Amino acid sequence: MTKTQKSTALYPHPFSKAYWRDAAAELKDVNMLVVTALLIALRVALKPLAIPLGPQLSIQTAMLATALGAMIYGPVMAIPAAIISDTIGFMIYPTGDYFLPFVLTEIASTLFYALFLYRAKVTPTRVMLSRFCICFFVNVILQQVVFAWWYIYIGSPEQAKNQILGIMTVARIFKNLAMFPIESVVLTLFLRFLLPVTQRAGLTYCGKAEMRFDKKQLTTLVSLVLVGCVSATGYMYYRYENSSRSADYSKEERMAANQAMAQLVQENTTQWDDETVVCVVDSAYRGLLEEETDYTVAVYVLDAEAFAAGQAADPSYTMDTLWGYSKSGPGKDEYQSLIKVATAQVVKNEKTGEVLSFQCTAEEP
Repeated sequence: MTKTQKSTALYPHPFSKAYWRDAAAELKDVNMLVVTALLIALRVALKPLAIPLGPQLSIQTAMLATALGAMIYGPVMAIPAAIISDTIGFMIYPTGDYFLPFVLTEIASTLFYALFLYRAKVTPTRVMLSRFCICFFVNVILQQVVFAWWYIYIGSPEQAKNQILGIMTVARIFKNLAMFPIESVVLTLFLRFLLPVTQRAGLTYCGKAEMRFDKKQLTTLVSLVLVGCVSATGYMYYRYENSSRSADYSKEERMAANQAMAQLVQENTTQWDDETVVCVVDSAYRGLLEEETDYTVAVYVLDAEAFAAGQAADPSYTMDTLWGYSKSGPGKDEYQSLIKVATAQVVKNEKTGEVLSFQCTAEEP
């Protein structure tokens, strides 16, 4: 019996029957199934790893494995690969509640890579186009739609509406405008390095030569990096001017900030000397290059009986639980151990630690 020779054809676009026939044939190739499994494992392993560029700006290294895999196994295999990697990734690195439609963003990203890179002459232009489609259609639009769907699912239609209205916010556009050129350059260099390896292994059929940079492409890449750097600076400036830094606190940072504010309140007031004061930083605004932070702090006193009841019902419910609260924490506390008594406005020089102003306004009875 003669062995069927695998097609090595390249296609200028995915709009042909032969392209999809070759993509579907990858499902029957045992070697390709093994390679896909290895790439899925690599993709999952890289999920928690990122190259930080700034606050809320980082290059997700799993992007590299996703693009490499999509270039090798194509759009048909991309769908099960995305579903498997997303599901296993959540099981190993759980973040929040599992909501099945979130997998749509993983599928869409993998498909975009496959449609531009599989069985094609891979060029810097194709890489950049794939990243642009992901940044715009997936990160800006689809991701927000899925989040809105999730809010409807959990019974928060107002938040779902805010997600839809927030699709084209300045912050989201700035962020993706900043990341698109930087990710494009990193991904182009990564694939350029690995293309000779995948070609020798018989996994791709486009050599490194296609990824050579001519003057026009080099100019484009340099220009994109400059645009990305300027956009990243603009994004961080906008974000710091319009977003609270407390949103980025880790649990340890939040506890330290809340405890420091409680000490500050007790040093500057006398109304609650006989009470246990617990503070929660509601917001902390500081410009990109500024040293002064404007804090808004919710001041609470401890309801000892409610707290004791909470401890009796749940041994893990401790003072650390209360100190770790963010703005919405006290309102969600099922034991209602904290009673709000005031709001404090604090301006602090973060470099010297000096408190420049302090004002505490008691809650009206």
